Amino acid sequence: MENESIGNVASSSDFSLIALLGEADIVVKIVLVVLLLASVWSWVVIGEKLFSLGGLKKSALAFEDAFWNGRAGEFDLRPGQGGKDPASRVFVSAAREWQDAGRALATPAEASAIVMRAERSMRAAIDREIGRASGGLSILATIGSASPFIGLFGTVWGIMNAFLKIAEAQDTSLGTVAGPIAEALFATGLGLIAAIPAVIFYNKFTADLTKLADQLDSFSQDVLVRLSRRASDATRD
Repeated sequence: MENESIGNVASSSDFSLIALLGEADIVVKIVLVVLLLASVWSWVVIGEKLFSLGGLKKSALAFEDAFWNGRAGEFDLRPGQGGKDPASRVFVSAAREWQDAGRALATPAEASAIVMRAERSMRAAIDREIGRASGGLSILATIGSASPFIGLFGTVWGIMNAFLKIAEAQDTSLGTVAGPIAEALFATGLGLIAAIPAVIFYNKFTADLTKLADQLDSFSQDVLVRLSRRASDATRD
């Protein structure tokens, strides 16, 4: 009689996803909510980085083009320099050193010193730009590494509930354990849904930042060459 009532409940149960989540254990619900929030958070970071990094690369290239076309090639600071693009801020860090020197260099040693100071200043500026641009990547790294384990915890908990139901009902039919097992598998799937995009875009953005750092480093070396020539000419004047 007891088995018959259990079978009737199982046959009349709604095994839709919404019904299963509604009847899920509180621990499984917490796991699912955490994974859902992590997935949404990762996509917010991904969207912001797609726009911000793309804009930084375009603006840096635009300033470099202006610099080498002679529209920003002077080392005198003028209004409009030091804008939002990273290349201009790197350039301004060297231009400030040239401006502070007063362009009156008496010896080659003074010329070499200003070039060295400008190099250190631009290196620090590049590090700041890359650090600023990399904000949020730690979130993607955390979500990508932690989400599968959080989902695995939900899976283990759901399977444990399935065995407990078997023990309580003394019934190994599918209707008895289908709900907890479905919850467990859904937790695993949601963990992967949160982790996979986070890992993919973390690797992409890391590669983009490496390219941006190389681009800024090449630009800074070219600026140093021009600054070195200007400093040498100043010592001969």
